[in-house]
Amino acid sequence: MDPCPFQRILVGNLALRFPVSSKPSLLSLQCFCKIRLKNFPTQKATIPLVTKQNRNQNPEINSLSNSLAACYSLDKAKIDKFLSCKKPNSLEIEVYSRDDGATCGLRDGKLLGKVTVPLDLRKAESRPCVMHNGWIDFGENKKGESTQFYLCVRVEPDPRYVFQFGGGPECSPQVFQVQGSVRQAVFTCKFSLRNPGDRNLVSMPSMTEPTPSRNWLPSLGADKHPPAKERKGWSITIHDLSGSPVAMASMVTPFVPTPGSDHVSQSNPGAWLILRPSHGTWKPWGRLEAWREPNASALGYRFELLHDSVSASPATTTLVNSVINAKNGGKFTIDMTNSVSTPASSPHSSCDFGSGSGSWSGSEFSLGMLSPFVHKGFVMQSSVNNGNGPGSKPEVEIGVQHVNCTEDAATFVALAAAVDLSVDACKSFTHKLRKELRQSQSFVV
Repeated sequence: MDPCPFQRILVGNLALRFPVSSKPSLLSLQCFCKIRLKNFPTQKATIPLVTKQNRNQNPEINSLSNSLAACYSLDKAKIDKFLSCKKPNSLEIEVYSRDDGATCGLRDGKLLGKVTVPLDLRKAESRPCVMHNGWIDFGENKKGESTQFYLCVRVEPDPRYVFQFGGGPECSPQVFQVQGSVRQAVFTCKFSLRNPGDRNLVSMPSMTEPTPSRNWLPSLGADKHPPAKERKGWSITIHDLSGSPVAMASMVTPFVPTPGSDHVSQSNPGAWLILRPSHGTWKPWGRLEAWREPNASALGYRFELLHDSVSASPATTTLVNSVINAKNGGKFTIDMTNSVSTPASSPHSSCDFGSGSGSWSGSEFSLGMLSPFVHKGFVMQSSVNNGNGPGSKPEVEIGVQHVNCTEDAATFVALAAAVDLSVDACKSFTHKLRKELRQSQSFVV
């Protein structure tokens, strides 16, 4: 099945320069902008100032900006809605200044001017298209001199594979690939609860039990007096339609409450290993940690990619460290669009933002073998429930450049399941979990 069409609108490389005759006090201003696109939340970004000494240079040359300020993702329905509008869609940017030292976005400053950039999504159906790249004049002082705003706006195709769980991961559902109204089963999930008496998580290096790398589990073997409250032993195995296991997420560090509390804290998070099959055993690919934020209204998480290493401790690359609203749910996203921008990979950085559309092997990324300098572009996104009911059906989007084989897609599906289950694992220990997640159920060893 073909991937689903997506497009992204990227805004970046912002810079602002005042007329040469401007007062010196203007150069001490803090400037920011509000970036608006109809039917999307407003995004905000700071704007670096260009002084009169480097006025004749472009921002990307003197490295004043060279970064992403805003990104909008459009699925096919949103793209079609854009294209059906009689009035051309535009990106609107309001530029503000503030000299009181307040944090950007908490309070509006003085409006300096507005900039509008027309968008034509048809031009970007098959290849990236720059809608604007350069200076725009707005406003004039008493001498007729304009303030200038520099920005780059680019629209690019961003096709993605879309998968949807047939039910909550704890219900061992099928996983469907989705394209429009067409759904095709591609994976099955098997959720398991390990026997609480089984303290040995790695009894056999088989395709039914994960083999953690080196010393990921030092605390489990040494823990002779486990806490009275803990959530542990959860795992979910992804199988292809032939029944072969192609990915796994295994809870390797129990989720336990902080002493004196009923919540899992960041100082002692629970953790999952995301594993891929390799030569008849399981090979760790990534590590997900999760905890409850101090205000208990958000789930904190961190995902690290594991690399082969001869040292005692595996080398890692942190791909995402963020939070999800624990009450309403949200999106787990790995997007490395602005993580790297080097001359080698971005010779035209004013239009690149490190999106990395060049050719390289997605399977190598999935094996965790490449350096961080090529972890670029949109990677994945999955919906996350709030843990308040069994009706969750997580949806997973994966950038096509990161999927070269079945195992690649399955690995991201397993990661999405682990994130979704972490919401339940991090719930207050005064909260009773659903029956599918309780250790009192029958165990799969």
